[in-house]
Amino acid sequence: MDKEKIEYHIRGLLEAIGEDPDREGLRETPRRVANMYEEVFEGIRYSNHEIAEMFGKTFDMTYSSQPYIVVKDITVFSYCEHHMALMYDMTVNVAYVPNGRVLGLSKIARICDMAAKRLQLQEKLGSDIAEIIAEAAGTESVGVKIVGSHSCMTARGIRNPSARTETKTLLGEFRTNEKLGRLLD
Repeated sequence: MDKEKIEYHIRGLLEAIGEDPDREGLRETPRRVANMYEEVFEGIRYSNHEIAEMFGKTFDMTYSSQPYIVVKDITVFSYCEHHMALMYDMTVNVAYVPNGRVLGLSKIARICDMAAKRLQLQEKLGSDIAEIIAEAAGTESVGVKIVGSHSCMTARGIRNPSARTETKTLLGEFRTNEKLGRLLD
């Protein structure tokens, strides 16, 4: 990430909207924004495969008859690729059918968090999380449900603050087995 270039452009953006980037409250804003972007867009640096490798720690499950794993209410935020607007108050529910091994539970939340740190659409985020979980857990059966608010709808345009978007991504058995699909609700 080129933080110097970000600082330069943020300064220009401040000027373009009629602000004085040299006034006291804004002098350090370009640097602060560059530092923030480095943090909130960290996921851009990694492919789905690389994220699966980073957080793919699994444990033997051959001793258990647990038919599925479910982790709900993982909180993430992201940025819409159309407006660079915040997608917030987002919760992710993930379920998968293990194939002899299970992911560490914290790894599921870490996968969701890292995948969210990209410019994207909510639908793409769900698809990316499902793909990463499938690879990391070694299973073809994954379900991901995301519910979130989008500031491109709540703070601008239609300005509907109560609007929430829900998306589901279903892979493998989650596409055909209604019981598995209900685990996400």
